[in-house]
Amino acid sequence: MAQSKKISVMLSSRCNDRFPAGSDQTLSSIRAQLKREIEGTTLFGKQLFEVWINEDAPPADGMQDSWDACLQAVRDCDVLLVLSNGNAGWASGDGDIGICHAEYMEGLATTRGKVRFIAMPNIPVGDSREAEAARNQRFQAFIAQQTPFRGGMVSTVEQLRDRVQEALLDAVVVLTQRGVTAAASSRFDMGQALDWTRMDFRQRKRAMETVLLQALTGGEAPVGDAYAIVPMADVNIAVFVHAIPAAFTVAAARELVGKPFLRDHEHAHLLQGAHGPLHLIACHRGATEHQATALLGFADATVVSGPFGVFVADDVQKVQFAFLANCRDASQTRHALQRFREWLDQTGEAQRLAKRAVSRARIVSVIAAELEGR
Repeated sequence: MAQSKKISVMLSSRCNDRFPAGSDQTLSSIRAQLKREIEGTTLFGKQLFEVWINEDAPPADGMQDSWDACLQAVRDCDVLLVLSNGNAGWASGDGDIGICHAEYMEGLATTRGKVRFIAMPNIPVGDSREAEAARNQRFQAFIAQQTPFRGGMVSTVEQLRDRVQEALLDAVVVLTQRGVTAAASSRFDMGQALDWTRMDFRQRKRAMETVLLQALTGGEAPVGDAYAIVPMADVNIAVFVHAIPAAFTVAAARELVGKPFLRDHEHAHLLQGAHGPLHLIACHRGATEHQATALLGFADATVVSGPFGVFVADDVQKVQFAFLANCRDASQTRHALQRFREWLDQTGEAQRLAKRAVSRARIVSVIAAELEGR
């Protein structure tokens, strides 16, 4: 990230495309106006933002070409505002992705949380030559896969200006709050984190599970219960909570959880009005993909690392669980769960999770019926 006393904002868009279509204004001129307005915003009389647009960026050193300079600006900025009309931008070769596509992809790959996507009407793909049309189709398909919350399409310059202001305000508030949480998480030798460390394994395990249940239900954790019925993608999911109260490498802590999905058939009676189960495993320390696949028992599954921890889904047995990493205190535990649910919604994985949960419920019911009939 850029080391500056101001918040660095990058405006990414096409340059010469006109907006609205057929008007006399280009996106380049609109970006210049937005830059002046944003940089003119002050806090206590001091300039708060500095805005990077490629039109007035200083020359890069001889080791960088234009492509490298733009992607470096994406990595350096604190907030990336993507103003997209579906045009992928220029590219070196006919089979390459465009620069607008690359900037958006680089922002998502490096720091997804700083990216704000603002949608304008897509340009007609068929109006371009074949290579450009294919490049734009790839970009528009990529956008559709990301499913970012964008607040509706803008069709006028005034709407675009309002949406940029809203997106920038949201980014400043959200990233500030996340920064506070991250700063707090770096000290585990005081406060509630220290209180939890003083507990024995079973006490800490119960504390971690109670916080997860409270966060899932929005209230008090049900006494004696280790699950909650949670709606996800319009499907009621039975979510079971567990906790590994020390590092995963500590066998005594790990064995308190075991492989909980092997006992799913014991909870078949809970699946009359719900589906699943989904297992959430709060980890007092970190979590890795290797540890997740070791718990599952094999590596041929969907395994995704994210800011929340690790998510695992087996598309054969429909087993699903998530490691929520660094649950050192109540705040960190709630935050890990929040990040997991945000990831489900942002990526569209919630729909896939719900579909697998429906299948898992049928599998569990059959296993339970077979065992009862022995």
